[in-house]
Amino acid sequence: MTFVPVSPDDRTAMLAALGVADVSELWSSIPPELVLDRPLDLPPRLSEMEARRELARLAARNVSAATHASFLGVGAYDHFVPSVVNHLLLRSEFYTAYTPYQPEVSQGTLQAIYEFQSLICALTGMEVANASVYDGASALAEAALMAAAITHRPRLAVSAGVNPAWRDVVATYRRGRGEPAHEVPLGPDGRTDPAALARALGDGPAALLVQSPNWVGVVEDVPAAAEAARAAGALLVVAADPFALGVLEAPGRHGADVVVGEGQGLGNPLSLGGPYLGFLASRREHIRRMPGRIIGRSVDAEGRTAYVMVLQTREQHIRREKATSNLCTNQGLNALAATIYLSAVGRSGFLAAARACFQGAHYAARRIAALPGYALAFEAPFFHEFAVRTPVEPSRIAREGLEAGLLAGIPLDTHPLGRSLPAELEPERLLLVAVTETRTRDEIERLVALLARVGGGRTASAGGRAAPERWRAPAPAGAG
Repeated sequence: MTFVPVSPDDRTAMLAALGVADVSELWSSIPPELVLDRPLDLPPRLSEMEARRELARLAARNVSAATHASFLGVGAYDHFVPSVVNHLLLRSEFYTAYTPYQPEVSQGTLQAIYEFQSLICALTGMEVANASVYDGASALAEAALMAAAITHRPRLAVSAGVNPAWRDVVATYRRGRGEPAHEVPLGPDGRTDPAALARALGDGPAALLVQSPNWVGVVEDVPAAAEAARAAGALLVVAADPFALGVLEAPGRHGADVVVGEGQGLGNPLSLGGPYLGFLASRREHIRRMPGRIIGRSVDAEGRTAYVMVLQTREQHIRREKATSNLCTNQGLNALAATIYLSAVGRSGFLAAARACFQGAHYAARRIAALPGYALAFEAPFFHEFAVRTPVEPSRIAREGLEAGLLAGIPLDTHPLGRSLPAELEPERLLLVAVTETRTRDEIERLVALLARVGGGRTASAGGRAAPERWRAPAPAGAG
């Protein structure tokens, strides 16, 4: 919020310098029928102090993960952000940095991006990664275009387990090319249906796009998908949750050709949908088809380590007509946040966070499934998000959860996501619940009590292995 005071004398001096007597002369060329001929109905002007007070009053009406324990998911999760992230992220050296076209004065920025790429490769099990793209959805869409360029095939096979919003972005990217996509439905276990997948791959698509865990939380059979795609001569593109990669085998080790995902949870807080960052990694043989910026490490004339932008002939600012993508930038600040986060918590801290997500979600699932009238919708394995079949309208649970200080999940009876599921899966009875390392056992028990009350049953006694308490990031000095 910025106020630039202009006095009447300032206004007169500026108009005189422009050679006009009245400010209205500045828009005299606009046709009269397009000019509002009455004053705007605006409230009285406020001082800066009064404006701050009014904005604070309006902000206090917001419901967020800061005011309500959040069990929301489907791509945006309430993960813990250690204070060291913002402490370093907001330093002026990084916060005011611009595109590093001059490597000799941008070594810090370039090194940070290089470290980000290295960390993404370690997470995904891939050989090369780019400097990030806009978000997970655009990363998947760029991977689809990349696969078509590599295989010289127009078609795609896309699992219905891929986030529906991401599928829409893929379709938007490809609409101008007129390239069709074959959607592969989910089976009754919540995984991509194998028989339908075999039929879709029979058309010889450029790539198979799957998400694991998929948008309903189920872990897909990535090795089987890789084998099926390879037999059809197609590439396998896997959209992965970075925290799931803390406990699951990396897709690169299961045969994926490209791995993409949303990096929001890595040091980036929930922020009304953005800005976030997408990561994209692939096998080295495909590096010249990768979109966006790539940073490499070299040496200068004196033998010192030097970081540079490499393979720029791929990029649209160099050879626009032969570019692999329209991307010519990256989410530098968000990627830096992810780099600081992963470096600060280290292997042991990241594994602790991933395990806390897994254990907390499975504890919550056991407690909810024990309630009368409730059941898990799918029997397949899940990581930290799962679908619950409810005895009442899921939207009612969400409404009463707000009153109880809980964001109790995503109700698929009223949410647009529900329309992407087939009728036989009964989306009108499904509630999606996500648990991260920030959720405590007490908050999970509050959710269970809410479901019991709304569902008309009683809370079963707690049993099984307890969920971990709220995870705290280890100090950077102790990172492993």
